[in-house]
Amino acid sequence: MSTMTLFHSPLSPFVRKVMVVLHETGQLQRVTLQPVNITPVNGDEQLNQGNPIGKIPALRLEDGTVLHDSRVICEYLDLQHVGPALLPREGAARWRRMTLASQADAIMDAAVASRYESVLRPEEKRWDGWLNAQADKIRRSLANLEQEHLAQLASGFDLAAIGVACALGYLDLRQPQFGWRERQPGLAAWYAEVSQRPSMVATAPSA
Repeated sequence: MSTMTLFHSPLSPFVRKVMVVLHETGQLQRVTLQPVNITPVNGDEQLNQGNPIGKIPALRLEDGTVLHDSRVICEYLDLQHVGPALLPREGAARWRRMTLASQADAIMDAAVASRYESVLRPEEKRWDGWLNAQADKIRRSLANLEQEHLAQLASGFDLAAIGVACALGYLDLRQPQFGWRERQPGLAAWYAEVSQRPSMVATAPSA
């Protein structure tokens, strides 16, 4: 029985992250999906209720409270299920995994911002230097994942790993020419494996 409503756009990597968590924790049946179609200049009145910044994903709880930002929603869902936690509850391990999860979100932020700049902004107003800076952020982050964090990612499909997988999936969707697999073969091998998980297959976006 659904007791919550998720404001949902299947092409958003942040929404996908929440959907993967719902699948992984067995909570999908608790949520009704409410499709929304927004851009930075076109909002949704229903989404804005209790969520004045108009962000997706947003999760309306049974009592009407609205949670927004995928990190907040995922941590909430992690406290609502029976089974292993998707983030350590305390100690140094928690901060390490939260920082890795934040790095995954930063990749998504840069990729989404690049998408808006290159597709939604009028061509005569696009800023190539800004686009190049976003690409550099992504490249540095992926190189760091390859060099420093493959063992952590392979240790379990937790919130950090889910975030990285969704970020890579979004790059494949929106910037297939990015060529990250050639530069990060270890990350590519890890992603090839986790992308076969039922939660990833069920939430795979299509343009």
